[in-house]
Order: sequence, then C-alpha cells, then structure tokens
Amino acid sequence: MAYIDNNDGTITDTTTGLMWQQETLSTMSYDNAILTCSELDLAGHKDWRLPTIKELVSIVDYDRRNPACDPIFGSVSYNYWSSTPGQYSPGGAWLVYFNYGHVDCYDRTHCYSVRAVRTAS
Repeated sequence: MAYIDNNDGTITDTTTGLMWQQETLSTMSYDNAILTCSELDLAGHKDWRLPTIKELVSIVDYDRRNPACDPIFGSVSYNYWSSTPGQYSPGGAWLVYFNYGHVDCYDRTHCYSVRAVRTAS
C-alpha cells in the first residue's frame, strides 16, 4: 500500500486512486454521516462522500491492531460507517471496526465514526 500525506488534511492512496480525509469525524448516525460527507469542503474539494464497504476495507491493514490501518490515517479503534446498505437488513449498513478490521452490519440509527473519501483526480 502506498499512501501520500498531502499535508492538507488528506491522504492519497496511490494503489486505489482514492483520496481520504485524514481526520476522523465525530460519531454520528448513518444518515448524518452521508449528509456530513456530502457537505464536506476539504483541501479545495467538495465531492466528498461516505466510502463503500469495499473502499473502507481497502485501508485495513490486517498486520496491525488497535487500529488496524496505517498510522498515517490517525484512525481510532472504533466502528466506521460505509455507504453500503445491509443486504438482508434494510435498516442496516456495513461498517469496519478498526480495532482489528472486522466487518459487520449495524442498524443505521447507531452512532459510529466517519471518514470521507473521494476519487482523486
């Protein structure tokens, strides 16, 4: 994995072409996470969004624990929302628990951490 700290509050993943918000946002419900990411204006970009579960898992480093990702992200060992709805749970959405990279589906009314993403251009 090759990450670049853009020194503007963002990290670029040169493998996936994604740009990540470096800071973890406060915990919030799924609906607020979607809205907050879509309204984010960071580093001159306004096209931020909540990542899909596939995108979020792409920054998990299973060789690390607490948190299970590169320290460049400054992640905390909490659950992070993805935009991917639960397949068998219409009121749920997928998330990643960054303590050790576990993936699960939880009710959208719960409050979890958020990190926005965009496609780097």
